Amino acid sequence: MEYVEFRAMNSDILLAAEGATDQLAEGFRAARAFVDANEARLTRFSEGSELAALNRSGGTWFRASEELYDVVRQARAYSDQTNGLFDPSILNALEFAGYDKSMDEIRAHGVSSRRRTAPRARADLSAMQFDDAARAIWLPPAMRLDLGGIAKGWIAERAARLLSKYADACVVDAGGDMFMLGLPAGECAWRIALEDPRDEKATLAVLCIAPGAVATSSITKRRWQQDGYARHHLIDPRRGEPAETDWLSVTVIAPHATTAEVFAKSLLIAGSREAERIAARRNDIVFIAVDGGGRLWGSRDAKELMDVGFAYV
Repeated sequence: MEYVEFRAMNSDILLAAEGATDQLAEGFRAARAFVDANEARLTRFSEGSELAALNRSGGTWFRASEELYDVVRQARAYSDQTNGLFDPSILNALEFAGYDKSMDEIRAHGVSSRRRTAPRARADLSAMQFDDAARAIWLPPAMRLDLGGIAKGWIAERAARLLSKYADACVVDAGGDMFMLGLPAGECAWRIALEDPRDEKATLAVLCIAPGAVATSSITKRRWQQDGYARHHLIDPRRGEPAETDWLSVTVIAPHATTAEVFAKSLLIAGSREAERIAARRNDIVFIAVDGGGRLWGSRDAKELMDVGFAYV
């Protein structure tokens, strides 16, 4: 297995692949170029991005690229599947909580002070409209989107599919959003470490999974202090505030990276009381949660992926 590592999307990106060395070099270049181009398109942290232009277009029709249109279309559909726990229109709440610049900048310089007035009430996501023929999106005037997580999953899967044209087996890991194609030589599964959210150097279990997607969402990594309060990036759309949950992280295995990313985030917000109901909306996902004591929870079929102690939701 050969590797390329770089920084993008405020995450450590890992490209790994097996195959002919000359082919892999070309594949790594193509995959990295794809990641860079689509980060520039889908980020909210650059006024020059296409997403920023969409967010400025409220009240008018916006003709989108194929890439932006696909991600926003999927985001809208996933909101229904998660009973609104996944909601891309929480950007104002994210900024109000202090996440108004990239995590790399926050870690280097800290957050802005808490705003004196609460963010404007969000427009109902159901008011968003799509024109498939024109590939156009209409946002209500008050609506602004954050596509951070779902865009990262979308980019990871597309980059992996591109890399697979040059490789026998490959994986793209975008800060915990992973998509795998083929299998490493001599292996019957991909072996993925389940990180302890309390200690990033510790492993709670090793997952043995088939090609596809894995995503982990956590409240312990993207954290900051704002006016003496601990804050994190996971907004509960029902409250417009960082989620209060009894779990520290959720890992989801799914056929697609956007599905894994969205449900990892939604199940973490849901916590142990609601997770089973939300997960039941999809029969193609497996999830594993970690609570504050390091105990593992999750769906019944998750036990087949590892050999450690486990509690069912």
